[in-house]
Amino acid sequence: MLLQPFISFVSSPRRSKAPVLSLLLLCFLMLPSGCSRFRLEHHDMVYVSARRMMLRDRVAAVSERVAQVVNGQPLEVLEHGRRFLKVKTANNQIGWIEERAVIDAKTHEAFLQLARQHKDDPVVATAILNNDLYMHLLPGRQTDRFYLLAGNSSVQLLARASVPKVTANTRAQAPAKAAAQTPGQSLPQPPPLEDWWLARDAQGDTGWLLAWDVNVDVPDAIGIYAEGQRFVGSYLLNKVFDPEASTPGHEVPQYVTVLAPPKSGLPFDFDQVRVFTWSLRHHRYETAFRLHPIEGYLPVRVTTEPAPGGSVPAFSFQIAGSPNLNTDPATGITRPAAPRTIAYKMVDTQVLRTGSDLGPISTGRPEDANKPHSAKPAKKHRRR
Repeated sequence: MLLQPFISFVSSPRRSKAPVLSLLLLCFLMLPSGCSRFRLEHHDMVYVSARRMMLRDRVAAVSERVAQVVNGQPLEVLEHGRRFLKVKTANNQIGWIEERAVIDAKTHEAFLQLARQHKDDPVVATAILNNDLYMHLLPGRQTDRFYLLAGNSSVQLLARASVPKVTANTRAQAPAKAAAQTPGQSLPQPPPLEDWWLARDAQGDTGWLLAWDVNVDVPDAIGIYAEGQRFVGSYLLNKVFDPEASTPGHEVPQYVTVLAPPKSGLPFDFDQVRVFTWSLRHHRYETAFRLHPIEGYLPVRVTTEPAPGGSVPAFSFQIAGSPNLNTDPATGITRPAAPRTIAYKMVDTQVLRTGSDLGPISTGRPEDANKPHSAKPAKKHRRR
């Protein structure tokens, strides 16, 4: 209604062009101030990183609960306080939340970018979480965290890394400046290393998990043969038929596994390769092949090779071709500078070397460095 005189004035053919242009210019200059109520306000987004939190109607010792928000939930920021944010949920519930209970949009985008970057990475093992566990953006207890995974849930493991174990207490005790060393005084010991796994959950969310709370998924039937080592991965080679076996269809799986000492901070992923085959005579698992100690690196790849009458299972892994290792300064992932791919195939219960690299495999013992290794059953489980 208010614009009708103006429209009539502009559209009138009796008006000269100069006053019309001047009037239009004046109106455009007045729009930012006169029409401010029509502008859309842009608000930042944050995402709940805590397990769950209550929104409060005000920041005070006594306040009312407005709504409950949970891990991963997006919130629109309406106002910034000193240590609190006034936010609005997707259901238009408005309240205050502690700033430490959320991550900002930049950190959220970094988690999404991490998932996109590793969405096609091969799975080196599957694992079960011992407890509820946070996914971190980088390995380390003090790094940004977001997704909270429930205990006993399954994840896919993609890579292992070792970083210094740094907690809030060790940070507080660290001196601001390195003190001058007095004669005879020993240098302070660096913090111990701890292992982290880059993992992906069923929804595709990706992040770093503390390895201490992650158990690699290994069948119970072979898990009892750990012998003080920890399984890093187990991989199905094939199945054999045993009419006396209690497995579904009387088909029993046979596995290649990799193991490592129960220590953190090792410069390799595993130091032992072990193949478990099923004895049709004794109706139990036996060790058909064992190679150790080596310095092996994930992933272990299981394939097949052509053979007379069909195909046979095969597997491969990597070892270092030289003493030189490359460690990513951001993540702590260590890889050999000159990797070698070692491959084997299994014919019946015999594990035979195959592939293009048939050179000697160093076991870390100088006297055995130039001796090739062959498939040998463990003494404890030797066939009779």
